[in-house]
Amino acid sequence: MTFATKTLSKRIAVIFDFDDTLVPDTFDILIESLGLDAHTFREERVKPLIESGWDKIPARFYSLIAESKQRNNPEEKITQEYLAKFGQELEPFPGVTEMFSDLQKRADELVPGIEVEFYIITSGFLEIARNSKIASHFTAMWGCDFSYHETGEVEFLKKMISYTEKTRYLYQISRGTKQAKKTEENLLFVYQDVPEEELYIPFSQMIYLGDGTSDLPCFAVMNQEQGMALGVYKGDSVEEWKDDIKVSRSQRIANLAPADYREGSELRTSLILAVEAICKKIALYQLSVNE
Repeated sequence: MTFATKTLSKRIAVIFDFDDTLVPDTFDILIESLGLDAHTFREERVKPLIESGWDKIPARFYSLIAESKQRNNPEEKITQEYLAKFGQELEPFPGVTEMFSDLQKRADELVPGIEVEFYIITSGFLEIARNSKIASHFTAMWGCDFSYHETGEVEFLKKMISYTEKTRYLYQISRGTKQAKKTEENLLFVYQDVPEEELYIPFSQMIYLGDGTSDLPCFAVMNQEQGMALGVYKGDSVEEWKDDIKVSRSQRIANLAPADYREGSELRTSLILAVEAICKKIALYQLSVNE
C-alpha cells in the first residue's frame, strides 16, 4: 500500500435508533399497557413538566416513576421485570427480524469475510431494547436506563442519552466498543484524535437509520464524516415527516422510506444499496493492498 491509498477496514456498522425506527413508539405502547390513555398521559403528565422547564427525556421518565409510586398494588408497579417482559413481547416492524442476516449475506457476496455489525443508539428505554426479540443481533446498544429499588420498582433515571449525546456513541463505535469500555469513565476518550488506520470502523463505513428529531445530530455527523444516513417514517404520507422534522442542509439524508423492512421494500432496498456501495469501496481498497 502506498501513502496515497486508503487504509483498509473490513467492517461495516449499521446503526439504528430504536423507537419508530425498528419498533413502534415504546413510550405510548407502554403507557397503554398500564391501562392508561397515551395521549392523555402526555398532555396531563408529561407536557406540564416540559412547560415548567424540564427537558423532554427526563420528563417522560419521571412521569413514569411518579405513576408507579402512586400505585398501591405491588403487582401494578412499573418494575424491571415488567419492562423486560414488555420488551420480549414487543413486535418489530415488518421484515426487521430477517434483515440482519440478509445484509450480512449480501456483504459476503461482494467482499468475502467482511463483518457487518449492528448497533442501537436510543434516547428511549434501554431495558426494553435489550430484552427485545432482536437484541441478539446487536454488537452493542446504548439508551436511557432506570435505577431500580430493591423491590425492582423504577426509582431514578440512572442514565440519560440526549439527542446530541447520541453522536458520542458514533465516535465510540469508530474506535471500537471494547477499547472504549476500558476507559468508560473518561468521556473525552471518544473525541480524542485517532489515526485513520487505527479506527475500528471508519465513519465512511457507517450507515445510520433514524426517524426524526432525535436523530438530526447523528445525520449531521454522518454527512460531515462521509457516512450514510437514511430516514424512516411511519404512516401513509412522507409529508408528515417533512412537516415535523426540519432538516438543515448539513442533516440531509440519502433516502427517506416507510418503516417496512420486508424484502423488496424501499427501505430494505435502500439498506442493501448502502451496504453494496460500502462493500465496493472496500473491494477497491483491497486492490491497493493486493488482497
